Amino acid sequence: MQDLDTGPPARRRSGARIAAIVASGLIGLLSIGLLAAGGGLLWGDSRKDEQGFLSTDTERFTTDAYALATENLDVDLDGLDALVDDGTLGKVRVQVTAGDDKPAFVGIGRTREVSEYLRGIPHAVVEDVDSSPFDADYRTLDGDRRPASPTAQRFWAASAHGSGTQDLTWDLREGQWSVVVMNADGTPGVDAGISAGAMIAWLDDAGWTLVGTGILFLALAGALLYAGVRPVPPAAPAAPAAREWVETTA
Repeated sequence: MQDLDTGPPARRRSGARIAAIVASGLIGLLSIGLLAAGGGLLWGDSRKDEQGFLSTDTERFTTDAYALATENLDVDLDGLDALVDDGTLGKVRVQVTAGDDKPAFVGIGRTREVSEYLRGIPHAVVEDVDSSPFDADYRTLDGDRRPASPTAQRFWAASAHGSGTQDLTWDLREGQWSVVVMNADGTPGVDAGISAGAMIAWLDDAGWTLVGTGILFLALAGALLYAGVRPVPPAAPAAPAAREWVETTA
């Protein structure tokens, strides 16, 4: 009678189950990350206003100087100009409301032209902003010149001025840019509530794509986990070995 060797197949089954459980855990973690990222994008999409902008809260910025300016904003589209042109990356919006009922001005222009315009004019540069709680750090540059009327300048890529809330909407473009907020009449003492926003058309599509992919990965992780932990059916009883009769001749 021959002995049955069941060792190696059992070990192979055990190794396959362990591999399935490990793969299930890794894919499950990936699916959770995809679901979280997709949920975050969908939450952000739900925060858009009626015009489709995702905006910061309106915060108060003040200076005794003639102007408030941002530091250089370096926009590098890295070959994504086509996405900007078809509206996929959207627009940028700056909303300004003068706090002292003076007509306000807001403009965006090339940094080199803005720097030339503000050269020798006392103004404040916003260096850092904390959102919770709100706090802004300024660097004040001294000078002895008065600014020319901001509304008369021709270098602005986009601008808005007047009483009440002013909306500057600008199509995103590659380059180095600066935003300037002033009183429309060019007088010193800027006090304004400012909010910045962006129109990002792909948030909804990207969010649902990530959520859908996360659900598929989660289902795959569940299938692998089931394959790894499901009970092993009992082995069928082995058939009795046939007896071999050897005839001997006398």
